[in-house]
Amino acid sequence: MILLQIWRRLYILLFVGLVVCGSPAMLIAQGSGADAEAGDDRAPPRRVAIRFLTESDFPPFNYLDEDNVLTGFNVDIARALCLELNTACDVQARPWAELLPALARGQTDAVIASHTPRPNALKAVDFTDAYYFTPARFAAKRGSPIADVTPSTLEGKRIAVAKGTAHEAYLRAFFRDSAVRAFETEELARDALVSGEADILFGDGISLVFWLNGTASKACCEFKGGAFAEPRYFGDGVGIAVKRGDAQLKTMINDALRRLREGGRYEELLLRYFPQRFF
Repeated sequence: MILLQIWRRLYILLFVGLVVCGSPAMLIAQGSGADAEAGDDRAPPRRVAIRFLTESDFPPFNYLDEDNVLTGFNVDIARALCLELNTACDVQARPWAELLPALARGQTDAVIASHTPRPNALKAVDFTDAYYFTPARFAAKRGSPIADVTPSTLEGKRIAVAKGTAHEAYLRAFFRDSAVRAFETEELARDALVSGEADILFGDGISLVFWLNGTASKACCEFKGGAFAEPRYFGDGVGIAVKRGDAQLKTMINDALRRLREGGRYEELLLRYFPQRFF
């Protein structure tokens, strides 16, 4: 009899507890719902670390310094991105031919080695927004009367250019009233400008900036006009390759690149490795 009374009291206590607090199943569901709701207000989960691959023989973009330490513009951009994203950074070097295949196999998160988003590459990987461009530029002797460069201002002028390049094709398409003189190599085209065989030179802006500021040019010349970045001839710029379908990382890098530019850090890194802007 006493035992029966004890069981009745326990049953009443248990029933009251379930009514007031809810069933165990309800408590778990409510807890899960609260977590999910809180999760909706939180930012997307960040990466603990980002693994970058590059190569080591393309100065000033990526190379080994005198202490055998991997450095260069691409390497510093990768580290700046990680700092902006508040994540650990691992930058390793591999031979050029192994970079995109390693990314496609999931052996790295991103490749930053001056790749352009060409159709063959886009079949295997995705690319972020461009973080630099490889435009064409004009250069002429210091003191040259040529101040601006347009098809009309260069009418009848002798333009030196490397033969068989996109730069030659561009000149022949848009500067038809100029005397386009194609040379077998970029060096010969530059020599033609120095010697006076040509009035102005047209070529790759990156290589020209080093020539203009190096000893080979003997401080003869300077850029004229602005950059020419027609995608059909000079590409869509250089992006960071990410694994196909990794939309989260692509968005993170794009946002971080934008903040690097807005905050001035990008410009600092650019001028650390290049004597002047080339685009």
